[in-house]
Amino acid sequence: MTKPRVQRHRLSRRSFLTDFGAGTAAVAVFGLAGCSRSDSSALSVSTTSSVSEARPTTTAPTPSSEPGSTSTPTNAGSLAWQRVELGFVSAYVIARGSELAVVDTGAPGSEGEILRAVMALGGSWNDVQHVILTHAHGDHIGSVNEVLGNAPQAMGYAGTADLAKISSVRDLAGVEDGDEVFGLQVIGTPGHTAGHISVFDEQSGLLLAGDAMNSQAGRILGANPNFSDDMEVAAQSIKRMATRTVDTVLFGHGDPVVEDAQAALEELAASL
Repeated sequence: MTKPRVQRHRLSRRSFLTDFGAGTAAVAVFGLAGCSRSDSSALSVSTTSSVSEARPTTTAPTPSSEPGSTSTPTNAGSLAWQRVELGFVSAYVIARGSELAVVDTGAPGSEGEILRAVMALGGSWNDVQHVILTHAHGDHIGSVNEVLGNAPQAMGYAGTADLAKISSVRDLAGVEDGDEVFGLQVIGTPGHTAGHISVFDEQSGLLLAGDAMNSQAGRILGANPNFSDDMEVAAQSIKRMATRTVDTVLFGHGDPVVEDAQAALEELAASL
């Protein structure tokens, strides 16, 4: 099978959206635990929020709601994200317009909860265009074959240094710091694993940190030292993320930080 090609030049978010017109894309992001263990429990608690982009647009379809969830209308130029709690980890679906992507696929057996989140935002497997894996731990790649198998249009990506540790039904493209996937900036954030990546939407300030960081009681914490390869490298990755203008941070572990995220991230970086 021909390996997917990855865009390896910087393309501004505004240029990306201009090239693709008013029809926009969406990203589903699923961060799991900062460890490689699995958990058979699957508790789904879904909420939806939105992050506006500074761009006038027309109104896109309103995401659908389901029991235990709240839905927020999104414009074609805005992001809407939905958290799905999977026991010891959280997953996120981020939608822009009608297209979706998945970032991390959870422990084995998580595809049903992922689908529920996709459907809660008005989509289906056919709308999933990208599957981005933040790193090679089993609680993040456990359902990659099922997700790719159900999403025939999706291309898969992972950090180049982690590719050899991931077995997939379809070839994955290796990505590195400075690449862009689906209009999201790839930030190389090694330390937790050698090939860990985070993804960032510059216009909205939404940062998807995977296991490069965690949160607790509204505070942003560093990578889990019990499951990280190199904490010194992980600290440098956090400092790199802190140079971005961040509005919201989503984690594999811990609640999203949606207020004063920039200050919290800068405080953590300064302490390292």
